Formats: sequence, C-alpha cells, structure tokens
Amino acid sequence: MNRLEVPASLGWMARHERGRAWLAALPRIVTECAEQWALQLQPPFPDSYVSLVLPATRADGSAAVLKIQFPDRETEHEATALAAWAGNGAVRLLACDEDRHALLLERCEPGTPLSARATAEGLGVLGRLLPRLWVPAPPGIRSLADEAAWWSDRLVATWERAGRPFDVELIDAALEALDWLPQTQGEKVLLHQDLHPGNVLAAHREPWLVIDPKPLAGEREFALAPIVRAAELGHSRTLTIARLDELSRMLHLDRERARAWALAQTVAWSFEGNSTIEGHVASARWLREA
Repeated sequence: MNRLEVPASLGWMARHERGRAWLAALPRIVTECAEQWALQLQPPFPDSYVSLVLPATRADGSAAVLKIQFPDRETEHEATALAAWAGNGAVRLLACDEDRHALLLERCEPGTPLSARATAEGLGVLGRLLPRLWVPAPPGIRSLADEAAWWSDRLVATWERAGRPFDVELIDAALEALDWLPQTQGEKVLLHQDLHPGNVLAAHREPWLVIDPKPLAGEREFALAPIVRAAELGHSRTLTIARLDELSRMLHLDRERARAWALAQTVAWSFEGNSTIEGHVASARWLREA
C-alpha cells in the first residue's frame, strides 16, 4: 500500500477538532505500526466508523488486521478484553501499542458477518457465544455501575439538546432502571456491551468469532441488551420480546433485569449527536411495555 486512503465512513470525524487531529495523524501512525510489526498492508476496510482497520500480512506470511482506534471511553480497554478472552470465541490479540492506540489482531476469513445469516441461526450462535465471554473481568475494566451512572447523569440533557424527540416517559423509565439495577447486580463478569450480529464474523479457526468489544464489568443480564434490540435479527415488537424471552430462558437469566438493562442502554444509545436513532426508540418502547 503506497498511500493511505481513509475510508469515507470515517469522514464524520472531521466535524470536530479531535477527529481532525486523529485523521491527520493516521498516515504516520499506520507507517510506524507497519514498520514496528513488519506488516504488508492492504487498503482499509471501507465500513469502519470509529477505527481505521486494514488487512495485513505479517513477516511469516500469516494474515492479520491492523486496527487504529480513535481514542474514546468505549474502546479504551478493547485490548484488555481480547487478552482476557485469549481467542476463546473472540479474535486473538496478536500485539498492542497503547501509545498509538493500535491493535494487531487475528484476521477472520472469510469474515462474513453473522447478520448475513438467518435470524434464528444468528440468535442461536449469539446465545452459545455469550457464556464463553463471561470470564472474570480483568483489572482496569470500567464497571457497569460506573457506565450506568454516566448515562444517568447525561440522559436528560442529551434528550433536551436533541429537541425532546420522544416522550419523557421513556427517559423516566430508563432513569428508574438505572437507579435500582447497578446496586443489586449478581456476579460480575467481562461483558461485550455491543455484541450484535455485525460484530460476529465467520472464521476458519472457529465458525464464528466476536470482534470490537466495548468492555464492561457487570452482571450477565446486561449482556442481552444489544442482542435483544438488534435490528439485524428482525425489527418488530414480537421479535424483540421473543429474543428477550428466548435468551433469558436459554441462559437461565433473570428476565426482568435483562429487560430493564436493555431498556436503559437502548435509551442511552438512542442519540447520535443531536439526532435520534428511531429504531432504538421503537425498541425501547417495546421493552417498556414488555
């Protein structure tokens, strides 16, 4: 690769100063990582929105992925989570450069996302992967209680800044859940708080491997949230509640706690800047009624 072409999907970063600085630094960071890890790089994958991700070949001829993260609070412990999983149901971490926010990862081939499969098959795959990820959370991982407090502190202001785009009852329901859930959690484990079908890829080493953790340390019931609302598995009230019921039963989890966590996180994640993700709002309404 002679010249780095930054994918259009990362163009939104140029809207703010930190993003512009990160985009400007990418060519240097990529060059330094390629030299440090003796990589031959190919053009970046075109559909990454918060990191630059490039196929790579190592000096021994093995395939890998170079991932340059935009530093933010959700991804700051990705390497720690991947190291804790050690390839058990997730991609392997091959190397890490904390100063450059760079990860060298196992490459999933063929890399087809689970979202391309039938919904029933996808739900089964996710249900089997989850228990493998529930290892003891390593030191340094942010707690689910701290994350819940962060959402709670900002939720009303974010909703008002967005123009109060949906009924206040949803905000109230999320705040109520965020008030009682953190203090009454069960056993804390390592969680992937964004485990939807697009973050599970087909691979040779295992049929399916998890990527892109946004790790937290908290109770298992929370882990159902991104799957319950996953539009890739079908977006309707019936299907959303069916996923909640099926996963709670399959994994022997407390359905009400799983429902309340899914509602709270879905409301908290319903905003992109001053805009609203309408699908998340619909999912939150269904969960409030469930």
